[in-house]
Amino acid sequence: MKPRIFLAALLGLYASLLLPVSAQTDPADSVGPLAKVTLHIGKASLTTEIAASSAQQERGLMFREKLGDNDGMIFLLPKVTTASFWMKNTLIPLSVAFIDKDGVILEIHDMKPMDETVTRSDSDKVAYALETNLHWFALNGIKPGDKIDPAPATLGPPLP
Repeated sequence: MKPRIFLAALLGLYASLLLPVSAQTDPADSVGPLAKVTLHIGKASLTTEIAASSAQQERGLMFREKLGDNDGMIFLLPKVTTASFWMKNTLIPLSVAFIDKDGVILEIHDMKPMDETVTRSDSDKVAYALETNLHWFALNGIKPGDKIDPAPATLGPPLP
């Protein structure tokens, strides 16, 4: 075996031994780390990961076993329209808020883990979606009509 090939093989083996097993097989590897932002809604604060790319949005919160009490994920949808979400491979119960282009919450829905039933918005003015732990919005007194700060448009505009 040539020295370079042997060294590359040895380094690859060494790296695989250092990585935890979950990191070697985690489907999240394909989307990479997500940027985070703290959103404020009324008196509540939520640390959210930003799902901007289609791969990040498709992955969403799938395969996670827990979500911090004040953590979530905001989806920068590709266009303003009705929104559809499902819970395929999502292990934790979630609530989702559908939000317009100005950052106003239009509606809030609860979703069950591993449920492949599609949750659709009633509104066709949805530009963003915000997923949190189940009932987080209710527990924090947040309802349709409340506004997110900073406005989601500062995170990246929805496409027309």
